[in-house]
Amino acid sequence: MKKMILASTSTIHGEEFLEYLFQEIKNLFFGCKNILFIPFARPSGLSHLSYTKKIQDQFKKVNLSVVDYSNDNDFLQKLNKCDGIFIGGGNTFLLLHQLNKLKLIEKIKEKILSGTPYLGTSAGTNICGISIGTTNDMPIVDIESRLSLQILPFNINPHFYEKNYDSKHMGESRETRIQEFLIYNKQPVVGLKEGSFLKINQENIILEGKENAIIFERNQKPYVINSGFNLKKLN
Repeated sequence: MKKMILASTSTIHGEEFLEYLFQEIKNLFFGCKNILFIPFARPSGLSHLSYTKKIQDQFKKVNLSVVDYSNDNDFLQKLNKCDGIFIGGGNTFLLLHQLNKLKLIEKIKEKILSGTPYLGTSAGTNICGISIGTTNDMPIVDIESRLSLQILPFNINPHFYEKNYDSKHMGESRETRIQEFLIYNKQPVVGLKEGSFLKINQENIILEGKENAIIFERNQKPYVINSGFNLKKLN
């Protein structure tokens, strides 16, 4: 019985941090008194304490309370007690490394599947797929495996943007990178654009937000899905 919001990004141009998701956050965590924020992705090297404080300040704007950060070693105990989970953006390799180090992966998955509301942005969204193999992040730490929570039957590429043919940039596009991934991996990939998110309720996985998304499958031409599309049969 899953209840999740998985967003491409925490911030869209012209708005403050998490602002475009405020109403979704209020709805997702309605009635929750013990929301746990997991800060391990550390965007720009932000400390776990500072990252948690940033989230607390924003959640106060929608009358929600986030558990204080004390130290990394008490997260398993906090997971057992929490009634909501938020994992934010940053570096996906660092996030997965820390989750595995503290043996939190199975507990987080268990909580999500049992109905604990979950919010993910960027890296926190990426880890809900089969693997983190389609992240945009550099592998700044070594990890034993790229397998992640495996809540979804596909991978996600957050911050996806389509190739600009007028650009003079000669590097590979996101589409090229994903097609390379599909040569060696069979799971579909969802290119999730800024301002869009997946709303998951039980088995339904609905694309919502301002932008469409692009679906990549092995040996098939990529195709567009629009807001309202249900991805539950994508596997």
